[in-house]
Amino acid sequence: MRKIAAAVMFALIGQTALAQDHVPMYGESKDKTEAEKADDIRAERAYQRSLGNVPNQKAVDPWGTARGDEAKKPATPAKPVVKHSSKAKSGSPPN
Repeated sequence: MRKIAAAVMFALIGQTALAQDHVPMYGESKDKTEAEKADDIRAERAYQRSLGNVPNQKAVDPWGTARGDEAKKPATPAKPVVKHSSKAKSGSPPN
């Protein structure tokens, strides 16, 4: 009985798999009609217009409360320390 049930299941699965039309593989593309091309262009323009409606948002710092008040102060950039040597530079390392 189990063998018959398994055979029926495989037959049903195989039937649905064979009933499918051609599924395009990666890189394959079907030719679009002029109406589909016009719809794509219209959709792209609508998308670009909708991006203009999005308001500018300020920067979000999700870890701001974890850092505390010290991190909120603007940090002054440290001046780099430059050491000047009185010796003339040579091609060999000093001993």
